[in-house]
Amino acid sequence: MSQLRNFVTPLHKATSRKYIERMCDDKVACMLKAKEYEFDYWDGDRRFGYGGYKYLAGRWAPVAKVLIETYGLKAGSRVLDVGCGKGFLLYEMQLIEPGLEIHGMDVSEHGLANVHPDLKARLVRHRAQDPYPWPDKHFDLVISLNTLHNLRLFELQAAISEISRVGKQGYLLVESYRNEEELFNLQCWALTCESFFDVDEWLWLYKHFGYEGDYEFIYF
Repeated sequence: MSQLRNFVTPLHKATSRKYIERMCDDKVACMLKAKEYEFDYWDGDRRFGYGGYKYLAGRWAPVAKVLIETYGLKAGSRVLDVGCGKGFLLYEMQLIEPGLEIHGMDVSEHGLANVHPDLKARLVRHRAQDPYPWPDKHFDLVISLNTLHNLRLFELQAAISEISRVGKQGYLLVESYRNEEELFNLQCWALTCESFFDVDEWLWLYKHFGYEGDYEFIYF
């Protein structure tokens, strides 16, 4: 049965954000640059995205640990990260359980070219909404963090259907909101988000698209 999780929220809350400043900073131009998902998004100025997405040893370790423990992953288990970026979470999972068979996909050439040099993973440049090159239930766990809200509704249906098809278990994290203040902050901050849905809407979509795995929301 699907469960609401709290794996990433503590990490998300550790970062402060200036919502109004971003909204007033030529935001449309910044959004267009961010949606290229290349150097500026990852390692350019903060106004375009992460402002320098570097590996910090142990930052993702608590998330990696709880994923491995919660979903019973062990040597030989297959994991897919949809929207893996630079693969830092996958690398921390590899440190904890070196025997994992790790796969990742992302649309960013820059992200995939700058993964941790010691990450032993099979990474492909692939859109989340396109058919996945793996058979049904191939993976013991499919995860996707901060990716699916960047898709439009019909693309979401395709991506969620593929995640459900190839994974025995799933964990999805998206941006959402619970009240007008959080919606306003999200609209100010988000550069790449295409799907602004509240919690009930996301849960309805998951059910409508046949997703039965776990989920988490982050709020602004």
